[in-house]
Amino acid sequence: MDTSVMHGSGDAEPSRCPSPGPEEIRAQLARIISSPEFPKAGRGAAFLTFVVEEALAGRAQRLKGYTVAVEVFKRSDGFTQDDPVVRIEAGRLRRTLERYYLVAGQHDPIRIDIPKGGYAPSCVWNDAALADLKEAAVENPGKRPGQGWLRTRWLILAGLVSIVCTAALTYWATERFVAGEKPSNFTEVPDEPTLVVAPFANLGDGPEDELYTVGLTEELLTALPRFKEIKVFGRETSKSLPPEVQASEVRGGLGARYLLAGGVRVSGPRVRVTARLVDTSDGAILWSQNYDDDLTTRELFTIQSDVASKVATAVAQPYGIIAQAVTANPPPDDLGVYDCTLRFYAYRADLSPETHLTARACLESAVARYPTYATAWAMLSIAYLDEDRFRYNLKPGQPAPMERALSAARRAIDLEPGNTRALQSLMTALFFNQQLTEALEVGEEALATNPNDTELLAEFGTRVAISGQWKRGADLLDRAIALNPGGAGYYHGTRALAAYMLDDHEKAVGLIRKADLQKFPLFHVVAAAIYAEAGFIDDARREGKVFTAMRPEYIRDIIDENRKRNIRPKDSIRMIASLRKAGLPVPDAAEVEAELLVSPAIARP
Repeated sequence: MDTSVMHGSGDAEPSRCPSPGPEEIRAQLARIISSPEFPKAGRGAAFLTFVVEEALAGRAQRLKGYTVAVEVFKRSDGFTQDDPVVRIEAGRLRRTLERYYLVAGQHDPIRIDIPKGGYAPSCVWNDAALADLKEAAVENPGKRPGQGWLRTRWLILAGLVSIVCTAALTYWATERFVAGEKPSNFTEVPDEPTLVVAPFANLGDGPEDELYTVGLTEELLTALPRFKEIKVFGRETSKSLPPEVQASEVRGGLGARYLLAGGVRVSGPRVRVTARLVDTSDGAILWSQNYDDDLTTRELFTIQSDVASKVATAVAQPYGIIAQAVTANPPPDDLGVYDCTLRFYAYRADLSPETHLTARACLESAVARYPTYATAWAMLSIAYLDEDRFRYNLKPGQPAPMERALSAARRAIDLEPGNTRALQSLMTALFFNQQLTEALEVGEEALATNPNDTELLAEFGTRVAISGQWKRGADLLDRAIALNPGGAGYYHGTRALAAYMLDDHEKAVGLIRKADLQKFPLFHVVAAAIYAEAGFIDDARREGKVFTAMRPEYIRDIIDENRKRNIRPKDSIRMIASLRKAGLPVPDAAEVEAELLVSPAIARP
């Protein structure tokens, strides 16, 4: 059997390092799938097993999107490329494998990857262990690799090597802007806030301190570009700067508006990281924070990753320090299209028809001027969707809002498949298009892409909760609130609904009072149900009257409205019963149950 299609350029010395055989590859496949680092949920294991076995059987040439969709994801024979499931799952699987070999599989004998551009796997000896293999071959000529030939490496050295290798592999994927040059395929994008990361200063005097410092800077340069609303200068630019670079030098030499700098000090088992964000126009420190940790209780990788995530989230998230700074003090040269993203988040904060209209118009102008700007297409998709689900500013004589929402979301994904906001928009559009399974799969992909984006966390948590996973949805919303306590009101509103469904009525009342989305009709219907169930009947009746005045047709069509939102029949029955207590003219219990539980095809557990 010819397995040459499984092997990359790592097989340059067949006489000294023979290619992995089928059984060795299958053993590595089993090792990956059984690892705690490989997700048990989803279809990653089936996907990986299918492509490996097909390649081993000599059928790598048939590993196309259609074949994978039909064989692994059980799509019908009518599957078309408009369905993004294979591309999304392939991207997720590639990241899972990258993480696996960075964490658990550093010294596994064989590396299995799914190279971009196709679905045929590559199976080669692991470069991180190749030196050990060659040395073992000299000592034991003719011996095939096995479990005994691996040796333990110094943890910190291995960590540095992994970070540097990862940086080299992902450089072109994450490089956003290098001073003085543009790649040949550069496409003009709108002005966005620009950030440069100076190498963090080594404030210690131990031999290992430099490793901590370099590692943290690399982690930051990986975490920050995941937030697509800012522009992050790349690694080469960062490396060219001294740790003590002055804000004025960054402003004059690179034109970056913000500088992220800091230092690392190690003293015995204690490590302290100091980070600060500086406005380069005047040198003002907009934000600073110290992070302390203990090397005896947590590993270096964990500390570096945790600190980088916290810094990136605080600085770059949609409602973070940079967004607040731009909103409070816009530059004299209008940011133009970036202003549209701020309008979008202003709309998401209060969910009013007025801010929706302004944001939608601005985003339509943005995509007309910059048709390859994925983030604007994604935000516009959500604005179009809200025409339908919230009945905001409907446009007569055009394609239906849902059609426009799906089209804009797919355009964003095509332009930038890893864009968190693009994935969020596709997830939401699919959810309201009654493609629940596909929507949640896209949501999982978005969460894996950027687990610290609070806008995504809250939206995905909402979709997960309403689909019936109230506890997990509540946990995701709690994380969004913890990362962004002053964020959009709907974080608290949906979390209040989750508390109501989880029978924590005291918490539900406290949260709904924090939400305070007076211009958002659905806030009032949720508040009415929560207050009624908690025994605050006067409050429930007041909120019910406000909602009825804002959306009178909703109560008339409440069964269909709840079904459109993928609310499970038993949850819908429960909400309608609470609204009945609030005095709203909803259908009686028998009529509701007959409509929602009429057949097993409609009923859900």
